[in-house]
Amino acid sequence: MGLSPDRTRSRSGALPQRAVITGASGFVGGHLAEHLRASGDLVLGCSPDGQWIEACKPPIAGQIELVPFDVGAPDGLPPETRRTLERFRPTCIYHLAALSVPEDCGESQPTALATAINVDGTARVLGLAAALPSKPRVLFISTSHVYAPLRPEAPRLDENAPLGPRRGYGRSKLAAEEEVRRAIGQHGCDALIARAFQHTGPRQGKRMMLLQWAEQFLENAAGPVEIYTRDAHIDLTDVRDIVRAYRLLMLRGRSGEVYNVGSGLVRSSGQIFAMLHQLADPRREIVEIHPGFKQDPIADISRLFAATGWQPRIPIQQTVADTWAWRLGNQVRGDRAGPTGETPDRGAGTFRFKKSA
Repeated sequence: MGLSPDRTRSRSGALPQRAVITGASGFVGGHLAEHLRASGDLVLGCSPDGQWIEACKPPIAGQIELVPFDVGAPDGLPPETRRTLERFRPTCIYHLAALSVPEDCGESQPTALATAINVDGTARVLGLAAALPSKPRVLFISTSHVYAPLRPEAPRLDENAPLGPRRGYGRSKLAAEEEVRRAIGQHGCDALIARAFQHTGPRQGKRMMLLQWAEQFLENAAGPVEIYTRDAHIDLTDVRDIVRAYRLLMLRGRSGEVYNVGSGLVRSSGQIFAMLHQLADPRREIVEIHPGFKQDPIADISRLFAATGWQPRIPIQQTVADTWAWRLGNQVRGDRAGPTGETPDRGAGTFRFKKSA
């Protein structure tokens, strides 16, 4: 990865990285920046306008330089940002910037915006990596939505499972994976792919499952809380565990390889909701608006474990409690944070109850 031999070692014992994060201002990007800094790495963040999204802003935002880089625009890399990146000499780039809410990316085909950000934007980041003197390693954050529709009786998928997304989001991310493979084959780029499954946690956008529920408890203290179904079976991981996997993959993953990143555990939406219900208001009436069974993909993480030793550490009960405490804290402060669901540069893999991708 081109690390200088005279660098001091980080707290983990590995040589520290000089890390660039695209999409740093989003939900996953902020958590990744926190984890990298805690691990002893130097971090430079990129966002479309060089500004933090207030609701996603990590406590350490003031310690991280954020520069403008709109990956979805052909001229979105200002000359000054390029010079800053060259001076920073990154050893690695975490490419998180994406249009990540499936409903925003088109039904059967990607929208023009999804293609510009997810596909063309990935090609631009890879081109930048190839042009930098430091030749950084690139971790591209893809999604479980690239897999073909599964058989409910066999929901656990490894990285060799058939590909074939039916919706625009999955198709745009699969096309972006092809850009990664092309950069590896044609230009010798040192890159690998992480297919993220659903994840959640503090600072996530209000359009996502757990935060949707939390909003209902806060917005209408007397009315019922609507849940799509209690019988959806999903793979849901704490975002703080997810970003830990990303760093380990950057350090130990094999170039050109694909890795599933998820809990590998099956949890029902009803079980997760019950945890929040108990914390927020156990007496509140619940209404299922689309009751019935739904099966989402479950990650086979054998390859990830073999490469890195990673396993999720944070219990789902803690994830729910921490997320509720964060959202309740925003409410007490007058909800200054505002919504996060409209930003195009969050990490991939967040979850809503919709048709499979």
